[in-house]
Amino acid sequence: MSVMRKKSITSMMELKDKGGTLKKELGAFDLTMLGIGCVVGTGIFVMTGVAAAQHAGPALILSFIIAGLVCSFCALCYAELASMVPVSGSAYTYSYATFGEIIAWILGWDLILEYGFAASMVASGWSGYFQGLLSGFGINLPHAITSAFNADKGTLIDLPAVIIALLLTFLVSRGAKESTRINTIMVVLKIAVIVLFLVVGVFYVKPVNWTPFMPFGFGGVVTGAATAFIAYIGFDVVATAAEEVRNPQKDLPRGIIASLIVCALLYVLVTAVLTGIVPYHLLDVKNPVAFAIQFIHQNWIAGFISLGAIVGITTVLFVLLYGQTRLVYAMGRDGLLPKRLSKLNPKTKAPTVSTWATGIVVAFFAGVLPLDRLSDLVSIGTLFAFVSVAIGIIILRKTQPNLKRSFRVPWVPVIPLLAILCCGYLLFSLPLVTWEAFLVWMVIGLIIYFSYSVRSSRLASGNTEEE
Repeated sequence: MSVMRKKSITSMMELKDKGGTLKKELGAFDLTMLGIGCVVGTGIFVMTGVAAAQHAGPALILSFIIAGLVCSFCALCYAELASMVPVSGSAYTYSYATFGEIIAWILGWDLILEYGFAASMVASGWSGYFQGLLSGFGINLPHAITSAFNADKGTLIDLPAVIIALLLTFLVSRGAKESTRINTIMVVLKIAVIVLFLVVGVFYVKPVNWTPFMPFGFGGVVTGAATAFIAYIGFDVVATAAEEVRNPQKDLPRGIIASLIVCALLYVLVTAVLTGIVPYHLLDVKNPVAFAIQFIHQNWIAGFISLGAIVGITTVLFVLLYGQTRLVYAMGRDGLLPKRLSKLNPKTKAPTVSTWATGIVVAFFAGVLPLDRLSDLVSIGTLFAFVSVAIGIIILRKTQPNLKRSFRVPWVPVIPLLAILCCGYLLFSLPLVTWEAFLVWMVIGLIIYFSYSVRSSRLASGNTEEE
């Protein structure tokens, strides 16, 4: 019983080329829309104001540029591995070939934490925005169904969060092409709202609001970059769609890199206009974009901004659910989770069982448990995955230099090492309590692995497929 047994990349590609795998129907544009759908949402409509007011001031523009540059190191690493191993599972799948089964399990369990808790939190956030929109029309839901269970406040369940999670789960279950088409429509609408804000807001920019440009010093810019980095997480979900891409060797790198470039540009432009309209110290609000519109007395746009925020958060939730289902499907197919989770719908070729299992769990957590303190857990899970992918690039360049790579990270090992160092710095800057909770999650995962997964794994038969 070897916990370090590996899946060969050759065997992964052979499995992908056989029947019974996910339907290949996505292109580079679909992948780019997936990336934008996940990255541009809560961060641009909520986080920009708080980060400017508390950390960086107008220099938050530099923070987003620095964070985007750091994130690009990770994106390049993902792009190379995705072009080599175009199979569902993202960092989990890559680590199975690079490090062995136990590390793959740890990464998979880590990504379940990232996608699952993030989706539940986003569903809760969506509920708050939706209820705010309803209240603007004089509609108020019964108090008991407006938030997670809290006996002191008299709330039982966050029903809107449950409903949106299950509704998007249904859309994901319809198959990749149909669900990504809906995501694309929402992403276009979201970008249109952002462009509307930029076009209107640019005429109200006062350069005096950009001075002092760096009120908290360069240390504030770095802190802002650490905060801004979290806004970019999610492009890795693009890699989970690898098995459903028509031309993965070319389209996956294009989708990953294009989505990151578009998102970075949008963040920088919105931050520049936002801090040019409103003095940075006034931006410590939950809805900075809408606040800026009210500040310049263009209230007719406020409704569009609210709609854009809701649509933006909806796309984030959709893509997180999509990524989680493809990860669970991959782990079920490998036998590390129950094999039933890898069952495909004969008509849509979508992993129906894993989709609904994921959606129901996310809906439960979003509806019943208060999740406001779990954002750091999402961050630690993502950064952990980024580090592992960067290490994987260095290892595979040494151990399997002749593997076909349609995209290659430039300047190896410099770029992967920069990704490791930057993500490592952010990891160790997280609070101790986050590390404690993360270790508890990992212990639970290891108990499951040694009590179930190590024996049910497809490689447990003795065919370790070691390379």
